[in-house]
Amino acid sequence: MKRLFKYILNLLPRPLLIKLSYLARPFLAFFMRGNKHTDPIDGKKFKSFLPYGYLEPRENVLSPSTLSLERHRLLWLYLKNETDFFTAPLKVLHFAPEQAFYGRFRKLKNLNYTTVDLYSPLADVKADICDLPFEDDSYDVILCNHVLEHITDDSKAMEELYRVMKPRGWGIFQIPQDINREKTFEDDSITDKKERTKIFGQYDHVRIYGLDYFDKLRAIGFNVDAVDYTATMDAATVDKYRLAQGELIPFVIK
Repeated sequence: MKRLFKYILNLLPRPLLIKLSYLARPFLAFFMRGNKHTDPIDGKKFKSFLPYGYLEPRENVLSPSTLSLERHRLLWLYLKNETDFFTAPLKVLHFAPEQAFYGRFRKLKNLNYTTVDLYSPLADVKADICDLPFEDDSYDVILCNHVLEHITDDSKAMEELYRVMKPRGWGIFQIPQDINREKTFEDDSITDKKERTKIFGQYDHVRIYGLDYFDKLRAIGFNVDAVDYTATMDAATVDKYRLAQGELIPFVIK
């Protein structure tokens, strides 16, 4: 089944693949049930996860039930175990809401929950992250994950995130990051989509963030903690949830 899935992954256009994946989810969850790995988002257990990746698929990373990836499961565990996200009365702004989270966050009675994106059908508000239609100091929590790598003027986007966050509010701004790279890499002269995919990971990414990402957030005004949450877990737990060892969570406070 995994070989077939990998073949389909490389054959179908990405938008169609996403639509089909949600139709296939119940069947995948049934046929891949087991006891080796657990999706912490819904608690379901599987003999393995599915491969996933834009260029070379990563093995055993896509949950058959929630379709979560490593970063989603890491974020869920961090929010659940280390914050009051699921219990405190919070006004939350969620950019480009992920399917693994959207329905679950929407049902939380403690949240005043708003989603925003230019194109997503899940967005309550259609808006440009560089020009947000919200008042200053509006939100207790902002989630903005795997968005900034698509934004040409990411400094302006960060300024807008800072502006609409309440004083002492907090957020998590995950990005694809090369933790072995000190400096972020950008090159606007690379315009060929295949070449951009090869270099940046996706054709619509405009940079590869390095460790200086956290300093860029600090320059905007945020207090930033680069949290290596997997460092608090043993190897068996990391493998149980199929997390990416060493992935850093950018936790920010205004």
